[in-house]
Amino acid sequence: MDDKNLIERASGVLRNSVSVKILVIFSLAVVLMIPTLLIRGLISERKSTKNSVINEVSSKWGGSQTIAGPVISVPYKSYYKTSNGKSRYNVKYMHFLPDELNINGELFPEKRYRGIYEVILYNSKIDVAGTFARPLLDRLNIRAENVLWKRASIAISISDVRGIQEEVGLVFDGQDVPMKPGLETDEVMAMGISAKIPMNFKKDNYDFRFTLDLNGSRRISFVPVGKVTNLALSSSWGDPSFDGAFLPDERTISDEGFSAKWRVLQFNRSYPQEWKGERHKFNERYNTEDSAFGLKLINTVDLYKKSTRSVKYALLFILFTFTAFFFAEILNKKRLHPVQYLMIGFAVTTFYALLISISEHLSFNLAYLISSAAVIVLVASYAAGVLKSRRLSKVVGLVMTVLYAYFYALLQMEDYALLFGSIGLFVVLGIVMLKTRGIDWYALKLDKD
Repeated sequence: MDDKNLIERASGVLRNSVSVKILVIFSLAVVLMIPTLLIRGLISERKSTKNSVINEVSSKWGGSQTIAGPVISVPYKSYYKTSNGKSRYNVKYMHFLPDELNINGELFPEKRYRGIYEVILYNSKIDVAGTFARPLLDRLNIRAENVLWKRASIAISISDVRGIQEEVGLVFDGQDVPMKPGLETDEVMAMGISAKIPMNFKKDNYDFRFTLDLNGSRRISFVPVGKVTNLALSSSWGDPSFDGAFLPDERTISDEGFSAKWRVLQFNRSYPQEWKGERHKFNERYNTEDSAFGLKLINTVDLYKKSTRSVKYALLFILFTFTAFFFAEILNKKRLHPVQYLMIGFAVTTFYALLISISEHLSFNLAYLISSAAVIVLVASYAAGVLKSRRLSKVVGLVMTVLYAYFYALLQMEDYALLFGSIGLFVVLGIVMLKTRGIDWYALKLDKD
């Protein structure tokens, strides 16, 4: 036998070898992960663009808001001796948190659009009231004659002051006190509003109340600075996500909106009710924002999250589709070229590009239906041509329909996706093993009749 015939015979064995065909199919599936990775990058880019749009709109309206306070800061003289024995003093601050803090707020959400992107904003009306107890100087080892009561101030921290819509009027101890931007000291808060307050250190309690008209976006949170902090929030938004250090004690959620109530005690947090200002800022020592709680106004349909999850199943879907065509070859003596498998694989990966692009304009569910239907029709039509059989093309179309329905169910089951997916894989493997148990793989060839 000459070399030419030997080469032709070896080539024929390779063409007709089931093992080689399986290896080629698996290699093609791996190669097709390259465009899938590109689609993942596209999804990440689109999500980044959306976040940039949200940040741009929020920067003009008001960002996520965290509200802390009020806090009373009172300066005092701290005496020390100089090197030559003279007595000098520095002005330091002592700080006090309210005994009782009651917050009642209502959120008025609205949707804004920049191009194809949706941004969720809100306006809030927040009523705050409570009481401060008379500062007990003995606890802080400060002498009464060293306290500068006339320079006492009260401060409220607002994380994004651009969201303030109306003048903040404070009523303290029965007197109207105008608030001003900025803080008397940054030992407790980094930014916010403050006011000088009249304090009569002989009184046992000081009442206060004020109202905030505040714009924000995405999230609103409160720091429980009261010895007892009570918060009640309500809104017409039907999809709140309660987050932070504490969940509400009571909540009611419906399509018409939600209402929620929290009650937090001083024992539920890590910082005290009163302290002396020191070199380190209070928030750096105790990190008060770790105790913040509230909610996010979320859009329940995160198309980029769902699209990312769908792409994670791409290799599995490609392998299932290739398996269907492979058994069409085996059981019906129809041979397909690797290029034809490659075409089928490209059609399957196109589904993910269609899904992300259509879902930006329509609902995710409708985009999934349109994209899957388009790919099923395309692949089934292609199968009719290459397999020369309408019956086989219908079988392929049915298999892909079942697969797309199955993967759609997986996307809806975040908590049970692993369980449902594992069971599905087991069932598919069982069906394949059952249908192929009578095949003699050693004698099997892919040559045509």
